[in-house]
Amino acid sequence: MPSLTSLAPAGPTATRSRTTATARRLMAICGTLLAALLCALSVGASSASAHAALTSTDPADGSVVKTAPREVTLNFSEGVLLSGDSVRVLDPKGKRVDTGKTAHVGGKSSTAAAGLHSGLPDGTYTVAWKAVSEDSHPVSGAFTFSIGAPSKTTAKVSTGGESDSTVGTLYGIGRYAAYGGFAALVGGCVFAGLCRSSRPVRKIAVGGWVTVFTATLLLLLLRGPYTDGEGIGGVLDLGRLGDVLSTKPGAALLSRLLLLGAAAIFLAVLFGSYTRRSGDAEVDARRRQDLAFGLGFGGTVMAVGLAATWAMAEHASVGLQRQLAMPVDVIHLIAVGVWMGGLASLAVTLWAGEPIERAAVRRFSRLAFGSVVALVVTGLYQSWRQVGSWGALTDTEYGRWLLVKVGLVAVLVGIAAVSRRWTGRLTDATAEAEKETEAGTEAESASEAASDAKATTEARAEAGTDAETAAAVKAAQPARTGAADAAIDTPAEAESGEAESGEESDDGDPVRAAQLARQRAAKGKATTRRERDADRERSGLRRSVIAETAVAVVLLAVATVLSGTQPGRAETEQAGAAATQPGRDRLNVDPVSVLIPYNTGPKSGRGKAVVMIEPALPGDNALHVFTTDLADRPVDVPEVKLSLTLGSKGIGPLRIPLERLSTGHWSARTVQLPMAGTWQLSLTVRTSDIDQVTETRNVKVAQ
Repeated sequence: MPSLTSLAPAGPTATRSRTTATARRLMAICGTLLAALLCALSVGASSASAHAALTSTDPADGSVVKTAPREVTLNFSEGVLLSGDSVRVLDPKGKRVDTGKTAHVGGKSSTAAAGLHSGLPDGTYTVAWKAVSEDSHPVSGAFTFSIGAPSKTTAKVSTGGESDSTVGTLYGIGRYAAYGGFAALVGGCVFAGLCRSSRPVRKIAVGGWVTVFTATLLLLLLRGPYTDGEGIGGVLDLGRLGDVLSTKPGAALLSRLLLLGAAAIFLAVLFGSYTRRSGDAEVDARRRQDLAFGLGFGGTVMAVGLAATWAMAEHASVGLQRQLAMPVDVIHLIAVGVWMGGLASLAVTLWAGEPIERAAVRRFSRLAFGSVVALVVTGLYQSWRQVGSWGALTDTEYGRWLLVKVGLVAVLVGIAAVSRRWTGRLTDATAEAEKETEAGTEAESASEAASDAKATTEARAEAGTDAETAAAVKAAQPARTGAADAAIDTPAEAESGEAESGEESDDGDPVRAAQLARQRAAKGKATTRRERDADRERSGLRRSVIAETAVAVVLLAVATVLSGTQPGRAETEQAGAAATQPGRDRLNVDPVSVLIPYNTGPKSGRGKAVVMIEPALPGDNALHVFTTDLADRPVDVPEVKLSLTLGSKGIGPLRIPLERLSTGHWSARTVQLPMAGTWQLSLTVRTSDIDQVTETRNVKVAQ
């Protein structure tokens, strides 16, 4: 079967009319599926993550109860994993008054309760909590309630649930690397087994295995510091591994490592016995047939097992219909791997100039189409399952990132349609090349028969003339013998022989031999690149596949960001629960506003910032920052950072993540202030790459 390296440029005849019926059906179906995906957003959006959000407490945040409760109960939007000190209750003097045992209420994983000692006196009590949501993300917070009447408190709160910035960054990088390595491993193996195996494809698959193994090991070591809010030094505490492995995320990471051990054997067989060529096509075909079933079955089992280590420990394992959601998530992850990893394999094959049969490209096209269909169908189900409203797409950070993801998917499908069109042109060009070759062969055969007689006659005449001329010359020359005779009779042949044996004469010089080897390799590489770039259809397919791969890498990064962002459904439920909690309307307190002029140095770095905290009470608050120029016109600045510290109680600094809503307007919808007092507000405004200033002010949070 002809390879793509032998395809001739199609020239102007390769027009849009050559697009096959299959390509047109592919574009039509992809457009329909994309429209269905966008329509499905009216009832939900594709989920990539979920976090546990505190929805209610008993006693309620900021409430005043007449008698001391027997326990403190917390309710979350999804299941949480608890430890012995997940909930701590401190009296006004900062002493623990809980029994030290935290458990779920009635076996419900979305609840947490801590018993209290009897005979508690009146005053304000602080509840600090931390947990790990069932999707593996740490969450924490604090709130207060009062018995009898509010009072002053000296309780120092350290929830310990916020991850260290270095640990959090490394953990995020590890998660992204694990997803990418899985895609490369699965896609590379599928491409090698069903389409074309080559050295570049082997590098993709083996590199994916190394990446996912290294990333998983890193995640396992970082898991303890990540959930406990400790620094990078916590990685050295190997005794913590026992606690990590006793949790569902830790067990999933360990299972992934064990499965990767089996995957290493699979790779050795796939790129060893299965793809090895002995020169005997019949023997190779029989050997591959014997191994095909075992490799197919074993590869499927390992791919499903690896995907299940994500599905059973993260997003699909919590929320609605988890028994159905986990298998759907496994299919989603495998489809991602086949599509993106296969794209990378095809891209490196085309870039390296490796010969690849047109049938192999067509097989991958069909495989990629099936993967896209699976991705869209499973994405539709996840959409219905997680988000819940159209408004969440524009009103929440998760929704906006999701719109970016949908846009990237649309771009990827569009580029895939272009790649499919190039594939159709390659097929047509190959067929035309075959016809031209057959016609040329017939013409050559006909002309050869007509010219045989003439060629024979001319050869005989030339032979006779040459013989007569040689005899005359020999008679006129003096006699010569030995080397001298050979040197005079065949000087050109001697020189040619020396040139041909020049490389062999340097066999004894290893430096010269290495230099010649490098020259031959460079020449071969340049020849391969010229042949690769001379084929217009092949070059077009290569460019479109590389573009697909680049967009897929960005898409994977957006999906990783989504997995660390609270989804719209959870955020909406949390906001609704906070609005309906009793005790919030007990006081009519005006918002606290602070005017902070700033000057970073240059003339354009002067302005004013207004910080507003509402309702400025212990518990949940909304915080807004407005930046204006000296004429009170809204103005944007590159960066605004804010933190709050209650130095008298040893709380803080609490860094408040701000979200830009519009020109000169930043906001944080949920700011937990555990107790009343005079808080120090620290505001940093950056107006350029090097110009920034930090200003501090005091704000009062009432009881």
